[in-house]
Amino acid sequence: MPNVTFKNLNGQGVTLAAVIHFPAGFDERKKYAAVVVSHPGGGVKEQTAGLYARKLAEHGLVTIAYDASYQGESTGLPRQLENPHIRTEDVSAVIDYLTTLPCVDPDRIGAMGICAGAGYSANAAINDRRIKALGMVSAVNIGQMFRNGWDNNVKDADAVGYIDFGSNARTADANKSELATLPLAPMKEEDAPNAELREAWEYYHTPRCEHPNAPGFMTARSLTQIITYDAYHKAEAFLTQPILAVAGSVAGSKWMSDDLLARAASQDKTLHVVEGANHMSLYDVPQYVDEAVSQLAPFFNAKL
Repeated sequence: MPNVTFKNLNGQGVTLAAVIHFPAGFDERKKYAAVVVSHPGGGVKEQTAGLYARKLAEHGLVTIAYDASYQGESTGLPRQLENPHIRTEDVSAVIDYLTTLPCVDPDRIGAMGICAGAGYSANAAINDRRIKALGMVSAVNIGQMFRNGWDNNVKDADAVGYIDFGSNARTADANKSELATLPLAPMKEEDAPNAELREAWEYYHTPRCEHPNAPGFMTARSLTQIITYDAYHKAEAFLTQPILAVAGSVAGSKWMSDDLLARAASQDKTLHVVEGANHMSLYDVPQYVDEAVSQLAPFFNAKL
């Protein structure tokens, strides 16, 4: 399980930090299928992305979990920038690196992510034909979530205030040294609007899975990129790869998995519903994670 760093060639001068997981009995003389695993917004590779990467490696895949640009152990300023266009490009930057490894078959690379990482992986698959299969867990299209709400009950036009807020934050940032920030998950238990999002607070801010590199907030200026971003843009034309989406039966976010599958041009697309799971329980609750992996592992092994 080596820790690696490599230059991101997207023109931002960032060095990405990642952890590679190799299957049991790994033979460096052979070529393996590989899967890039992207973490949620506000997360890091040591949390759910690393958990899924480790479990998928147990099924014969080379996997890599990484920290997004400006986050975790990856470099870049400002810290905690959540620019969705850059996060999409990060997926391809990791694939760039994988293609340099003799043990990875460049024609057998897949991508998966959790929460916003799933949305970014979908967008990367639309843009990058080296991705041969797409897996998603508790998928979130971060633009949809911010402009339409967790329950999809806000009209696009009614989210213009968020763009105003982000625009004003940029002006404030330019005139002071400390950048404005905004929570990606509730920072305090009492800030959670419902029980499901209370679990987001618990995941990121209690011993359940807190990590010093995952503060749970982003720069407020990120809103000017996020609100107009559509992770599924042009999926109707260009997302032709096999897709497996895993979502909880009681997840408030499930509508974003449904939307991607409805829009994607792929003729090989499946939704696996985990009964009783909500959005957050698919991050780390053993019975739900194991069920998700029981679907994702054979999916990637069959499609890659």
